[in-house]
Amino acid sequence: NLGVRTSYRVAHGMLREYWRIRRPQSTGALVAAWHDQELLVVKNSYRREYTLPGGYVRAHESASEAAARELHEEVGVHVAPQDVHTVYDDTLDYEYRRDHVTISEVTLEKRPALTIDQREVVWAAFRAPCEILELPLVPHLEAYLRAKQ
Repeated sequence: NLGVRTSYRVAHGMLREYWRIRRPQSTGALVAAWHDQELLVVKNSYRREYTLPGGYVRAHESASEAAARELHEEVGVHVAPQDVHTVYDDTLDYEYRRDHVTISEVTLEKRPALTIDQREVVWAAFRAPCEILELPLVPHLEAYLRAKQ
C-alpha cells in the first residue's frame, strides 16, 4: 500500500505541474453523505486537505450519478443516484485550474460500514460540521459547510 500511495502522490504532483502550466478547467462531483447530523469526510493519500468522496464527472454522467458512483468507489457505500440531490454548484481556482464542482447531498438512514482501500483514500469518518471546520479543507468543502451554518 505504501508504494501505491507514493504513486498517487507522485502522479498528483505531476498533474499539479501540468495544471500550473496549462491552467485547465475541470468538472467534479462531491457527495455530502449525512447521518445523524454528521458528515462523511475523507482524506486522500495525495492531498493534505480533507474532502468529501468525489471525483471527475464522466461524459455520460450527471453530477448525481458521479457522486453516487464515487461514494461507492471510495468508501463502499451504495446509494441510488435519484436519492442524491445537488445543493452546491460553484467554480473556484484550485490547484492551478478552474475547478467547477457540484456537491450533492444524501441522507443515510443508518450509519454504513465504510470500506477504504488505504491507497487513494486513507481515512474516512463521520464528523460534526464544527469538527470538520477545524481541519484543513479543500475550498469547496469549506464553502459548502460555511453556507450551511
